[in-house]
Amino acid sequence: MGIETAEEGTEDLEAFRLRARAWLEDNMPRLQEGQTNHQLMALDEMGTRARELQRILFDGGFAGLCFPKEYGGHGLTRAHQIAFTQETAPYEMPVVFNIPTFSILAPTLLDFGTEEQKQAHVPKMISGEEMWVQFLSEPSGGSDLASLVTRATRDGDVFILNGSKIWSSGAFRCDYAMCLARTDWHAPKHRGLTMFMIKIHQPGIDVQQIKMSNGSNEFCQEFFDDVAIPIEDVIGEINDGWTVASRLLFHERDAVGGGSPYLSGSSGGRGDHGAGRSDLIELARASGRASDPRVIQLVAEARANDLVGAQLIGRITHALNSGALPGPGGSLHRLYAATNSERHADIALEIAGAGAAVWEDGDLAGLKGVEFLQRQSGSLGGGSNEMQRNIISERVLGMPREFVADKDRPFDEVLHNASPSRPT
Repeated sequence: MGIETAEEGTEDLEAFRLRARAWLEDNMPRLQEGQTNHQLMALDEMGTRARELQRILFDGGFAGLCFPKEYGGHGLTRAHQIAFTQETAPYEMPVVFNIPTFSILAPTLLDFGTEEQKQAHVPKMISGEEMWVQFLSEPSGGSDLASLVTRATRDGDVFILNGSKIWSSGAFRCDYAMCLARTDWHAPKHRGLTMFMIKIHQPGIDVQQIKMSNGSNEFCQEFFDDVAIPIEDVIGEINDGWTVASRLLFHERDAVGGGSPYLSGSSGGRGDHGAGRSDLIELARASGRASDPRVIQLVAEARANDLVGAQLIGRITHALNSGALPGPGGSLHRLYAATNSERHADIALEIAGAGAAVWEDGDLAGLKGVEFLQRQSGSLGGGSNEMQRNIISERVLGMPREFVADKDRPFDEVLHNASPSRPT
């Protein structure tokens, strides 16, 4: 699968697996029958339970397995992390930390943060003290992230932040954010941006939760009113935030596609490298259709799709590490993961039948109906499926790039949407 082998001096993989299995048995709470960590995460609205579980992992020496030792990790290989994830399948795990804290923002901080920034924050992420989120999308920006209009104006040793961000998953429970803002309106749109780290719960930042059609209020919109950001909280270089954002989006595609080495613990869903229990088998049994030939065929299709996805992750990871594929090649398994997730939701709905439309609390078929309402969500993280296809065609296959009318034009000369007003 292209997974790296243990370096000299690293614990033997099988010995590590056995040690992890014994430790989990003695220290982590088991899931109840029918529960998944994905379901428990939705109930743990403020992430309080997740922080407790992450601290248990940290104290036991099983947190941050692939993170560098100098920042509180263990410097192990992705193979060790996969083995650990497989062993965690029967247990409660703090999977809310996986995306975006561990697999997107911590790696971005490792790539671009100063030594002081990394020492101050990465160990606290690993121990569960800090949960992070990204402030990227804007109400007026659509899919063109570089057209953002949230501004950070320099005033001596601080930047003053004003504007709004949206679709920030779990921002209300997070401690810090990476926020991309415009710092030079005279530069072309990609070259006048700066990435900042900001403490979320402070004067001048208003976080509002958005209620979705399935009842979830995890997504948030944030409003910034004269928020002072110290210059030492710039990540990367001033006016070079697009470089940082591009790397962040690489890590996001890797995470959403299931290829990140920093994903920790089984969610009980897909992308767990075989760790998760099959929700479709449980659904078929609960619906009384386990012996239906059509249902058996659908379950087999879903399993085959997951196996292909796991192999694809390994193949692409190996190609990226060896240089056989350029960095944008991560869009390949991100695109597959999204289309597979959509197909999985379609299969679940067909198995659930009418039970997906009318249900009682605790009914598995009804749960699949609610999940279907979020069918498209997996095709948006890290950029839509259409954007992934553009990336693959242009940056992997070398096909001609689409025409861009505002390329190299100063942003203040380009027509763009205005910053939205605060709702009353």
